[in-house]
Amino acid sequence: MPLLAVFTTVSNEAQAEELATGAVEHRLAACVQIEPVKSTYRWKGHIEQDDEIRLMFKTTTDRHEALVQWLAGIHPYEVPAIFALPVQSACEAYVDWVRASL
Repeated sequence: MPLLAVFTTVSNEAQAEELATGAVEHRLAACVQIEPVKSTYRWKGHIEQDDEIRLMFKTTTDRHEALVQWLAGIHPYEVPAIFALPVQSACEAYVDWVRASL
């Protein structure tokens, strides 16, 4: 069961904390990191620039679909960016901890 890093962004820390806490409580992610970012994007024909909060959910491939479905159902954005990147390498003890946390 390989590890994945799943990413999304939200508008503020309260939203980020809700998603992070919920994902860990539901055992969809072992850990979630939260960090501020500045995003530039096209939305409804206009270029937008916003301060956002990026979340990185640390999970496994077998929990990925459940995490994405849960995020899509609770996410505050009309069209949330939710995507996953495979973890190429991680120390064995950390992988064991992630698996045990889920």
